[in-house]
Amino acid sequence: MDDRQFRTAMGRFATGVTVIATEVDGDIHGMTANAFMSVSLDPKLIVISIGEKAKILNKIKESKIFTVNILAADQHELSMIFAGQLKEHKEVTFGSLDGKPVLPGAVVQVACEVSAEHVEGDHTLFIGKVTDIQLEEKEPLIFYSGKYRSLVKEQPVTI
Repeated sequence: MDDRQFRTAMGRFATGVTVIATEVDGDIHGMTANAFMSVSLDPKLIVISIGEKAKILNKIKESKIFTVNILAADQHELSMIFAGQLKEHKEVTFGSLDGKPVLPGAVVQVACEVSAEHVEGDHTLFIGKVTDIQLEEKEPLIFYSGKYRSLVKEQPVTI
């Protein structure tokens, strides 16, 4: 298989959209990502996958902390900002959860300390020990086949 076919196949898995954030010397850095999953309930662990060319990679290695902000359906623009898809500069306001930078209005905010890192291929997997979590009752932003989507409630089936 070629790289394009592999990317297309992986894009057929519907995911939520997250912004990974960290802070170094008072400066907040963020990146849009969908490579995120839970690992363990006891202890509470998650994993994120960061490409070797991503600017945030060395920031997380240095800070040893990160947050995962699962974006709400109305936060499409934030996803584009942190993916570098907007031409004009937009100011983003961050909040704080357990002393770590988070995006207000996200469906879920997860604060983590790096407990391990593993280099696999052209990515680094960061295992995060969850130090705090915040939830909102909102619909998530979805990404599928290269496009942003939203959930549609199923209509009851009558037989």
